[in-house]
Amino acid sequence: MYDPVKDGVAKTVHSVTYTEVDPPSEWTELVHSYWELKTDADLSEDFVLHALPDACVNLLFNQHDVEIAGVTALHTAHTTLNLGRSFHYVGVQLFPGAWSGALIDTVDHYVGEPYAGDLPLIDTNRALVTSDDFTTKTEVLTDLIAELAYAEIVSANPVTAAILKNIDDVRSVADMAKIAGFSPRQLQRRLKARTGFTPHDLLKVLRMQRSFREDYLLSYTDQPHFIHSFRDLTGFTPARFTDTFDV
Repeated sequence: MYDPVKDGVAKTVHSVTYTEVDPPSEWTELVHSYWELKTDADLSEDFVLHALPDACVNLLFNQHDVEIAGVTALHTAHTTLNLGRSFHYVGVQLFPGAWSGALIDTVDHYVGEPYAGDLPLIDTNRALVTSDDFTTKTEVLTDLIAELAYAEIVSANPVTAAILKNIDDVRSVADMAKIAGFSPRQLQRRLKARTGFTPHDLLKVLRMQRSFREDYLLSYTDQPHFIHSFRDLTGFTPARFTDTFDV
């Protein structure tokens, strides 16, 4: 099953904690993880997170300001997020394709403004900040997922689910189409409508993410192909990325 890596936290950074836990079993088809990113003490300088494309959608909540929340997703480009010297975020990482709300409701940048949409994110954030215990917070996040699932804003998608379940067999767009049971043209339409990704762009992201877990030659034709694609998506060569970030 698809298991994207966490975003890049520099190895030189201390007093920043990232926690990731699995969702309850009934939501494992939709949710990759619940996560928390926070400072344990005020930092001496601003912290910069190197966010990687993973085709997931995140529901993000700022625990220092309950009005700030949102739905965020990167496409095929990395981004750097300056989170300042003190921060506390929690969130839900949805698998690719699990978001069935309007794609226009997602943003491809850091969520730093008060949420003004129709989703119950502010109410959820108010419930989240009543406890400092992350386990308690995950219970609140589970309630939110249940509410969004009931409203069909998050839902299982057979196309992306089939691809992710058989990710070890995906080497090309043709493989993706065969696994999903569609022609390449049909896959293009269905995938674009649901995720905003073309099959080729999704394949690029999945290959990059898998390269952290396995021999890159299982996904790329040769080393130059791997280095070029990896740098295009992450901004770093593979060697420099692993030297710089705690992955």
